[in-house]
Amino acid sequence: MFSFFKKKPPPPAPLLAPESAPAPSIAPVPVPAPVVNTPVAPAASTAPDTALAPHASPSPLPAAQPAPVAPAATRKSWMDKLKAGLRKTGAGIAAVFTGTQIDEALYEDLETALLLADTGVKATEHLLQDLKRRVKETKTTDPAAVKGLLVESLASLLLPLQKPLQIGRFKPTVIMVTGVNGAGKTTSIGKLTRHLAGSGASVLLAAADTFRAAAREQLGVWADRTAVDIISQDGGDPAAVAFDAVTAGKARGRDVVLVDTAGRLPTQLHLMEELKKIKRVVQKTGACSDTDPAHIDTAASSLPPHEVLLVIDGNTGQNALTQVKAFDDALGLTGLIVTKLDGTAKGGVLAAIARERPVPVYFIGVGEKLEDLETFNAREFAQALLS
Repeated sequence: MFSFFKKKPPPPAPLLAPESAPAPSIAPVPVPAPVVNTPVAPAASTAPDTALAPHASPSPLPAAQPAPVAPAATRKSWMDKLKAGLRKTGAGIAAVFTGTQIDEALYEDLETALLLADTGVKATEHLLQDLKRRVKETKTTDPAAVKGLLVESLASLLLPLQKPLQIGRFKPTVIMVTGVNGAGKTTSIGKLTRHLAGSGASVLLAAADTFRAAAREQLGVWADRTAVDIISQDGGDPAAVAFDAVTAGKARGRDVVLVDTAGRLPTQLHLMEELKKIKRVVQKTGACSDTDPAHIDTAASSLPPHEVLLVIDGNTGQNALTQVKAFDDALGLTGLIVTKLDGTAKGGVLAAIARERPVPVYFIGVGEKLEDLETFNAREFAQALLS
């Protein structure tokens, strides 16, 4: 299958981990000049929703391999940005360990600091219990050393969220991206497109956000910047646009199809139903080819979309957890992109997500620049938060 990190000569710091199973190499497909297509929606895309029964989520991919290690200088630069971005969140927690005694007052202060950082009640209780156990087992007496134990506890809690996005098993790999208005969804799609294209992947964008004014134009700007194709319709049905894009992605031999959808609040039930419709209609395009003949799967496992990502705003704290639960229940999320962690005092929400709805966090963002979107690493996050 296709791997972005086996291209020669070696690329710069990779964003995605390669597929765990060995596969024959596939030469990148040449990317044509950016164009805006306005195809007429096929009849299949407007078929009644009842034509397709609800389909189970695709089978999970094989166990993911650890994300490749970026060059030391590059990763250090990222860690510096991450520490700066999480400073407001971690300042209140780190201040707890400036005393001279380890007593109940310290744990009470830590509980308050964790709750203020939006780690949530369940995650806070888990961290306190685990920390007390570690202190007892190690017979620690220095409050400063207790902070180091909290780093270990937090990293352990967040570890289930650390999973790289796998690209290449299916051709094309269809990624449906959702999120509420203002979360940074379209911008995150643009950044992801740039990284994918820069790694040698041929990408096709689907402007299925026909609800928000200028959304198609905004995605078109990113398509021009990254020299990739975009499928769009002037006022077209979102599901029809998504259908056309996946069909075109197959016909053109694209590696990835990224589907941008309109921002939706989970309380807007009729709009959430539209997202479900998009997913059902995309499934009607049929199975995508498996690039590794060694895989033995049911036809259902190769049906798109292969990834359903939710973009959440780190500034929203516990509301982000509410969004994760609602969108996961409706669509079956496979991963998260957490944006705007810089400057927020609520970055502890990742601990709440890990404890209550552990959907993998593929990427986190601490700024507006392209390089400010990076893969999530549990230990790095815990160290940056409590530095």
